[in-house]
Amino acid sequence: MTQPNNPLLGDAELPPFSAITPEHVNPAIDAVLADFRAAVDRLTADPTERDFATLMAPLERWEERLGRTFAPVSHLHGVKDSPELREAYSAALEKLTEHGTELGQNRALYEAVKAVREAPGFEALDLARRTVVEDSLRGFRLSGVALEEPARSRFKDIQSLLSKTETEFEEAVLDATDAWTRPLTDEELAGLPESARAMLRTMAQEKSLDGHLATLKGPVVQAILTFADSRALRAEIYAAYNTRASDQGPQAGTHDNSQRIESILALRHEAAQLLDFPSNAHLSLADKMAGTPERVLGFLRELAAKARPVALRELTALRAFASSELGLESLEPWDVAYASEKLREKLFDFSEEDIKPYFPLPAVMQGLFTVAERVFGVRLVERADVDTWHPDVHFFDVVDCDGAVRAGVYLDHYARSGKRGGAWMDVCRSRMNDGESLFKPVAYLTCNFAPPSDGKPALLTHDDVITLFHEFGHGIHHLLTEVDWPSIGGISGVEWDAVELPSQFMENFAWEREALDVFARHHETGERLPEALYQKMLQARHFHAGLFLVRQLEFALFDFRLHLEFDPAQGARALQILDEVRAEVAVLPPPSWHRGPHAFTHIFSGGYAAGYYSYLWAEVLSADAFSAFEEAGVFDSATGARYRREILAVGGSRPALESFIAFRGREPQPDALLRSYGLAA
Repeated sequence: MTQPNNPLLGDAELPPFSAITPEHVNPAIDAVLADFRAAVDRLTADPTERDFATLMAPLERWEERLGRTFAPVSHLHGVKDSPELREAYSAALEKLTEHGTELGQNRALYEAVKAVREAPGFEALDLARRTVVEDSLRGFRLSGVALEEPARSRFKDIQSLLSKTETEFEEAVLDATDAWTRPLTDEELAGLPESARAMLRTMAQEKSLDGHLATLKGPVVQAILTFADSRALRAEIYAAYNTRASDQGPQAGTHDNSQRIESILALRHEAAQLLDFPSNAHLSLADKMAGTPERVLGFLRELAAKARPVALRELTALRAFASSELGLESLEPWDVAYASEKLREKLFDFSEEDIKPYFPLPAVMQGLFTVAERVFGVRLVERADVDTWHPDVHFFDVVDCDGAVRAGVYLDHYARSGKRGGAWMDVCRSRMNDGESLFKPVAYLTCNFAPPSDGKPALLTHDDVITLFHEFGHGIHHLLTEVDWPSIGGISGVEWDAVELPSQFMENFAWEREALDVFARHHETGERLPEALYQKMLQARHFHAGLFLVRQLEFALFDFRLHLEFDPAQGARALQILDEVRAEVAVLPPPSWHRGPHAFTHIFSGGYAAGYYSYLWAEVLSADAFSAFEEAGVFDSATGARYRREILAVGGSRPALESFIAFRGREPQPDALLRSYGLAA
């Protein structure tokens, strides 16, 4: 397949999604990989190609071209999956993994890059170019460039097997999520607000059914567990959701990820040992801020010491309320969200349903764009001429204060079949400007909100608003980079435990009155969010903060210990380690049949292996960063310009700690994080 008739090989500014078919994927990948390998052969054969302009810049160009080719494929796999695309994606991913390992183990290329590093002119390069070289050398070392046979070939095989197994893990979760549905009787709708009922009608209509249909899509599960009066229904949904892709529950064994968990952990551990790291956790920390396992575990356990007593008090109060007010003599895990919502309504005299009319998605989006303009000095302007993968998708140009288009972003808001759950930002195009290539950064922002229904716009919960702001924070990090090299621009090259700083930073605006006044208006009357309701929201902000934190700590400690303590002689011991972690930090352990790890895509297929702690680690940075705006003014333009310049613009071109200090004038302090959770410093 030649370039003219393969849309993945064109030079268009944006991917022509409507023209891309599964048949295009592997011919395009094969073509780019062949050209890439030929270019590397040329570069390594010529001993004069040993400076940044003649070696590193071409490598960056080829990496960007490969990324431009595969990014639309990877994205479609996440938002518009099909059996044919899945097969093509898996085959392409295997080739890319093999290529990445080959490149990382190419000793001739390693020696060429090392020659650039050791050349007399290296120190005269600017910081970004020096960082590209230093990061490249570290990448070679972590790819096994120094390994001898048979370890060299084994490492390569491991990377291929890992890529394949991690993809299978994620696909099993998607399949298990899509496979389970349950029609609901009118009696089972009791307690569910009209917005939830409308969503359940939409789920039924998508399957060409009448009535209301429960699925395992996130918004559906959340609505039923929070509002359904039927305890039996809550228990059934809880069990189906928390046994997905496992040996338990209604689909027991059908999409079971048990063996994949064993395989993934064993392969990761073996790869780490081949690179002379004691564990995959040690390997993971080689390019993170935290540095050592002791520091990570100390951080998590120090936080647990503050959070667990609070969580225990919250649980005791919730149990008493559930018993006296709801008639629940025992509080089961499927009762917690329901009882919590009822208690919150009683304590603060409001519910999420009271808030949702003030958060119609179109107004929230316009408000988010206004915040971006006032804080970062950019406007988002919709373009109607962009080819997308679904009619609900919108594209926006990011226009700077000088009128120049700096970047672009796709927004895909709604849950639907064939789309994986959760919310995420991903890279479509990276910024590149080396005098020969000039590309603007483009991002995907993907959510899974309940779609519009019954003639009403999509109405968001406040948690949905926070999620949207969070993902936009990742997006703006990518879109406002001023680094010209893709490997260290935007989110690329940023330490993994700092990459959540911009996303969690943005969440704070969803709590500020000044920001809410921009967009929180009733979808029917246009009335602003009433002050009384806003004050109730603030009072409830720290409601069950302890329970939330111990849940996050459970995830983080489980993930880190799982990778730190793996022993080939004993296997993964996933459920055993999880039980030990729960004994340490949890306050309401789930049933023995609970299989949370089997759908834990973050750590088994999503890049967060031995890194889930990053969410809490980065919260220290983000809370402290936002405190600068609390001091100067939420929309203070000078503080916003400094944040854009010192945090967003520099990407991974310098250590995250240096960027934070440049913005804040000092090292991060945990006080703001503890305050944000209502915990005493």
